[in-house]
Amino acid sequence: MSSAPLLSVAWTDHVTGRRGHLVIDRLVRGVASGGLRMREGCTAEEVTGLARGMTMKEALHYDPKGRYVPLGGAKGGIDCDPRSPEAYGVLVRYLRAMRPYVERFWTTGEDLGLTQDLVDRAVAEAGLVSSVQAVYPLLDDEAAARRRLADAFAIEVDGIGLDELVGGLGVAESVLTALDRAGRGYAGTRVSVQGLGTMGGATARFLARAGLRVVAVADVRGTIVNPDGLDVEALLAARDAHGAVDRAALRPADREAPGDAWLTAEAEVLVPAAVSYAIDAGNQERITARWIAEAANMPVLPEAEEALAARGITVLPDVVVNSCTNAWWWWTLFGDIEADAEQAFARVRKAMRTLVGGMLDRAEADGTSPRAAAHALVDERLPRIAARYGWYGPTTAP
Repeated sequence: MSSAPLLSVAWTDHVTGRRGHLVIDRLVRGVASGGLRMREGCTAEEVTGLARGMTMKEALHYDPKGRYVPLGGAKGGIDCDPRSPEAYGVLVRYLRAMRPYVERFWTTGEDLGLTQDLVDRAVAEAGLVSSVQAVYPLLDDEAAARRRLADAFAIEVDGIGLDELVGGLGVAESVLTALDRAGRGYAGTRVSVQGLGTMGGATARFLARAGLRVVAVADVRGTIVNPDGLDVEALLAARDAHGAVDRAALRPADREAPGDAWLTAEAEVLVPAAVSYAIDAGNQERITARWIAEAANMPVLPEAEEALAARGITVLPDVVVNSCTNAWWWWTLFGDIEADAEQAFARVRKAMRTLVGGMLDRAEADGTSPRAAAHALVDERLPRIAARYGWYGPTTAP
């Protein structure tokens, strides 16, 4: 899949001079889907890559029997530290500027640096109905669909919102599928996680509950290490809104290490769940893990992935591994599942077992990487989606 994006928009905040970007990679039935991130240093190139990834994630979850029909891919990004006092004002002004796109073409939500609650508050202040209102004309019963999604967002499981858990469950299930195929037991398998925000925190929870041992967790303050295993639930309970852990919650055997210590932790599974471009050609040499599951978007640079593959380290790509947050929104809104945690978890587990298994089967058969296999699967599905639904206009299936 290669082509220039359909639309790229650059924005400059007239108050602070901060820059923002919106990239719509392509539309399906006139709509594209992709979150909005806020981080210092966010670039147009980064947002373009993320938008392309969203097109792939949507296509990979295409089920011709489902009510949810994949949308196109898009992404928004703002170059601003989300912890800055000016960040919220920048977010509101960005959304006001992008209002015509949010109203008609671009469905968005939380991403790196932003929570859904914050996005929803800013969306309302910007005069918008919802961050996903562009998809409403495609729904059979808009009122029922909106109630169903609102009910789903109100669900908590052991103190964490369902919307925060589904993405990490997808990452965890990807890891478990890879372990199963390799014949490796869960007990004794060690995990190191970079980032304990929405995606990293949920991934750590589900892997720990499956019997794996989480031995390292990194946040903005450094890395917390315990070779015998960290108390994941205690760390989750001690997080702030940005995923930073209160060190007062650490046990005597837990120790603090530098921020990059998660890379070199003695673990079989590495989960980069924080920022893009975390693993490059230089620091990949320090990694001893057997599998890397990309919970973050684009955390492993291409040259690093090539070098890792040469050393026998498998990278499970982001376009598959972290795709379930997006898919869960649409499964719920379109009515493939109800506002129910068990239904959501069952759907995520089934979808990821199918996707990851199919990707690894394709990689083995073609003698390629899992990422190349995922791209091949997308290239097969996109023409079928386009033929049935069309790229641009709000057409319906024949």
